[in-house]
Amino acid sequence: MSHDFIQKGLLNTKLSKNITTIKEAFGNSSDLIIRETLIGKLKEQSIAIIHTDGLADKTVISDFIVEPLLSDLMETSETTINELNQHLKNYCLTVGHVNDIVDFTALFSAILNGDTVILLDGLAKGIATSTKSSKDRAVTEPSTESVIRGPRESFTETLRTNTALIRRKIKSPNLWIKSRVIGEVTQTDVAVMYINGIANEKIVQEVFERLDRIDIDGILESGYIEALIQDPKFSLFPTVYNSERPDVIAGELLEGKIAILVDGTPFVLIVPALFTSFMQSAEDYYQHSFISSFIRIIRFLGISLALVAPSLYISLTTFHHEMIPTSLLINIYSQREGVPFPAFVEALIMEIAFEVLREAGLRMPRMIGPAISIVGTLIIGQAAVQAGIVSASMVIIVALTAICSFLFPAYGLSNSIRILRFPLMGLAAMFGLFGVFIGMMFLIMHLCSLRSFGVPYMSPFAPIIPKDQKDALIVFPRRSLLTRPRLISQTNNVRGHKQLQNKKRPAH
Repeated sequence: MSHDFIQKGLLNTKLSKNITTIKEAFGNSSDLIIRETLIGKLKEQSIAIIHTDGLADKTVISDFIVEPLLSDLMETSETTINELNQHLKNYCLTVGHVNDIVDFTALFSAILNGDTVILLDGLAKGIATSTKSSKDRAVTEPSTESVIRGPRESFTETLRTNTALIRRKIKSPNLWIKSRVIGEVTQTDVAVMYINGIANEKIVQEVFERLDRIDIDGILESGYIEALIQDPKFSLFPTVYNSERPDVIAGELLEGKIAILVDGTPFVLIVPALFTSFMQSAEDYYQHSFISSFIRIIRFLGISLALVAPSLYISLTTFHHEMIPTSLLINIYSQREGVPFPAFVEALIMEIAFEVLREAGLRMPRMIGPAISIVGTLIIGQAAVQAGIVSASMVIIVALTAICSFLFPAYGLSNSIRILRFPLMGLAAMFGLFGVFIGMMFLIMHLCSLRSFGVPYMSPFAPIIPKDQKDALIVFPRRSLLTRPRLISQTNNVRGHKQLQNKKRPAH
């Protein structure tokens, strides 16, 4: 019997045939538990209790399903099978959620989601009861987005735990959740969250259309969804934002954005994603605006140095000696006197070596990974200088670049900058500062051409929106952040109506 035929078939009135079909569909898997028993006062009604071991809670099944069914003394011979089915639902089963199923597609979905299915002999219909196991990873501190001041909780791999964490932040009935099941084989639960009345309806509709177009056998992580729904234009820059912090996702929802939660991963997607979103940290809004503004400016300077520091060094030492102070130029060339490679090859060796060490530190066991990366970097850098392979000034440039690359709150943008650093180094080696400027010009043009779900990627810088500049390069005081981004939330872009009215009211 083909699996496709089973998926589309209706339940049979004979219990034995239904059980045979279920066993064939699951290949007699050892984790499929089927308990056949008799109920009723005279023990003459055959039933089957079916669940998946590990997905369903055994205690709930035993206390709230098996025990009530076996202790029920209803006269089954004096009632119809439909009346018996209704009696079980209304009086015997004391679990929270009970619903009918009539086909094998719904039956398989219920079993594989942790529910328990009850089948009665003589009835082509079953009862699905909610018995999902509550075993999941505890809510712990975020591992990739740590802050000094702020909540210490992160998402887990359980979808309902993640939606509950966001509900705790936004206690509003306008926070709507719409579910989808994506993946022909994995049947992964995906939830879309947005605040009705704040989110742009066109963007919400676009999100659902892109999700419904996904045709794939499996979704194992939110990265699958990210790759399949992002704008099709090729770019190294991420156009879908992700975070494992509930407070970050709640803040994005309050701006009118849409969250996409995928069962099995702690990383929640946010669309539309802007360039400024990747430069903002949750801690920016938990401390004084002057401190947050200073730190954010440091981040923008850091991204500039991480991108162009090696290429500027190559172009200045290779083509534009007159732009370097004489004393510094003498020191640089005295260090490079015994180095056999040009500045470009020297920088390429050091950058690749550092990337290898960083990747090795990430893949090694957690206890020894940081030690290996730090010790390896120090030893290799010092040995390379003493061996005359690279100069000390190049080690300083690469170290500065590496430190600046860790300033990004979002890891995805850091990867883009790491990759783009190499073509800029090549342009600097061939054309000097002219090549660097040309490369930066094409990079800026590319960024300005990007869109995330119809919203310009570089807004509010391009197009420039004066009202949205208060949370872009610098952070205005909280009392000034009374409006949402204009291009994202177009129907309800005022955060505090009373505060805004008091601000506009003239003083007496």
